Amino acid sequence: MSLRFALLGLLNERPASGYDLTRRFAQGIGSYAWDAKHSQIYPELKKLTEAGLIEIAEEGARGRKTYAITADGRAQLRQWLLTPAGNAGVRNEYVLRLFLLSALRRDEARTILEHTIEYSTEQLQAITQDFQDSVADGGPTRGHGALAAQYGIRVFQATIDWAHWAIEQIDADPGFGHGADGCATAPTR
Repeated sequence: MSLRFALLGLLNERPASGYDLTRRFAQGIGSYAWDAKHSQIYPELKKLTEAGLIEIAEEGARGRKTYAITADGRAQLRQWLLTPAGNAGVRNEYVLRLFLLSALRRDEARTILEHTIEYSTEQLQAITQDFQDSVADGGPTRGHGALAAQYGIRVFQATIDWAHWAIEQIDADPGFGHGADGCATAPTR
């Protein structure tokens, strides 16, 4: 369902072809908020057109279609944005793994957290560079794009800080990893 609203939101900014939308997912929104591939975007554009939420504003060479949001599409987008997100249910495989880290040796757990730091640092650098490039090209320093960029920057920085803290906690816990040898220790009372 969110792909529908992601497309409506992007088309609310400006008309675009399916190719342009695919590129915007690959270079922006898909990297940080909602991943979608070419094979998902085009069928959704067809559904949105059939539902009257977008229209073909222009047809170009080789069947290239430029889509634009309709008044009904804009109304549905606004309604969705104004409706509280609610709880979509929690399924975070990474956090589940964190709950179970004590099944690993200390060095294995540290390696996982070090990978988290490495990955988050790469993502932080990429989103920061994207934001700086956008500003240098005259892009907005405020507004929805800047809000989303700052969210990503702050989340990745917080993740890096947390992972460093978690390594300190593991290193300070003399009992960490006792379940790694297949012999879980009985809880003490």
